Amino acid sequence: MNLPSLHPDPMRAVCERRRVLAFGLTPRAIGLLLVGFVWLIPGFWVGRLAYAMLGWDALVLLAAVLDGLRLPNAGQLTAGRSWSNAPALDNQTEIELTVENMGRTIVDCRLVDDLPMALTGVQAQPPTHRLTAFPRVPAKLRYTVTPQERGDTETGWLFVRYRSPLGLTERWAKARLVQPVRVYPALRTGEEQQIFLARSRQIDLQLRQARQRGLGRDFESLREYREGDDLRDICWTATARRGTPITRQYQIERSQAVWIVLDCGRLMRSRVTPTHDPVAALGKGIAPEFSNAVNTHSKLDFACTTAVALAQLALFSGDRVGLLAYGQGIQQRLLPGRGATHLRQLIEALAVARAEEGEADHLRATAILNRLQPRRSLILWITDLAETAMRPEVIDGAMQLLRRHVLLFVAMGQPEIDMIAQARPANLAQMFRAAAAQEMAGRRELLLARLHEQGALTMDIHPEFLTSSVLNHYLTVKERAMV
Repeated sequence: MNLPSLHPDPMRAVCERRRVLAFGLTPRAIGLLLVGFVWLIPGFWVGRLAYAMLGWDALVLLAAVLDGLRLPNAGQLTAGRSWSNAPALDNQTEIELTVENMGRTIVDCRLVDDLPMALTGVQAQPPTHRLTAFPRVPAKLRYTVTPQERGDTETGWLFVRYRSPLGLTERWAKARLVQPVRVYPALRTGEEQQIFLARSRQIDLQLRQARQRGLGRDFESLREYREGDDLRDICWTATARRGTPITRQYQIERSQAVWIVLDCGRLMRSRVTPTHDPVAALGKGIAPEFSNAVNTHSKLDFACTTAVALAQLALFSGDRVGLLAYGQGIQQRLLPGRGATHLRQLIEALAVARAEEGEADHLRATAILNRLQPRRSLILWITDLAETAMRPEVIDGAMQLLRRHVLLFVAMGQPEIDMIAQARPANLAQMFRAAAAQEMAGRRELLLARLHEQGALTMDIHPEFLTSSVLNHYLTVKERAMV
């Protein structure tokens, strides 16, 4: 499926001076000025030689002035920024910077691209890039960034410092390359999806060969009426033509509705550290500070990544995909549809989904979903279970959906709780912490077990392994024709 381009638009702007006096001496020129102090050494014995220092410095300053006059004005430089691929969470994004020199002198440029932390991650200062711009020949360089936060952000100016090959004076310019940029959830490549797509083709072939009749409501063929057939299935027009009762045969629907329901409440704000990161406190039974890790992402980030992967696979399989992201209110709502344009809309909606500070209204989301989807469908609900004395509201909402739909209920795992529960306590305080963690884990298992008894497909899984597990469950549902 060819997805419409998600790239930000290329930007191009004429440079302008950074300030009124937008020039200065380079370290090379300052070093040459300091060399003049060497004349002070023989000046201790012969006083006249000390004046040679002034002559040397004057000569260096004159050369610096002439060198600065040779440099093109800021308005003679044009800068541009373009994107080779769409910015996506944890995926390397390649950016191309272009400088076009309309002057007569070769200039050595040092570029600083002012990008937000959402694109570059945590950095002490932005890196400096170098390129050489020949007259009237566009000079280009490429570098990569790895976005760390989903959503909308804005790039800043491109700052340029340029000097001649002599390198005594440099000028300072800037180009207004400010533009809005949207960082999308992590997008799985075609190679990563191949195994799931191959299995989807196999399942589709099996269903065509089996041609299971009578289980769905898609028209398949006509045959003569048999005792026991439902009178509602008689095709009266065919009966009139043939003079004998004719019955319609139906088959399982090939194009079902798949709804992705995302909880954007406070529980999805918690951040998760990848399992391959070292955790020194594990052996001591002390929970690590996940929120302080550099490469952590929220549970909602993992959920959005899984939603994109499932949408790609479901659309390839011929199903229609809808989205409902909710918190205290409905953040994003997209009715089931097909095609590359629909997938683009879904990815755009997932990019701006935000975890809220308050508890999500699960029952309201359930009522809206039942109203939007009256017919039987597959619902993927990604959420987490609140630790309360009463039964969580999300469980009540799931029970209501089970009356009509096939529900794949995913509870985002709590790695820090599991680590505390499994660690061997070394003192009394750690023992009480481990007991509390085990009680919380047991309560989650009990809630999910009861939901499973009602007919739901349930998962309690670490966010890192969420995507593959959900895709496999979706293919299992397709293979068993559960919808």
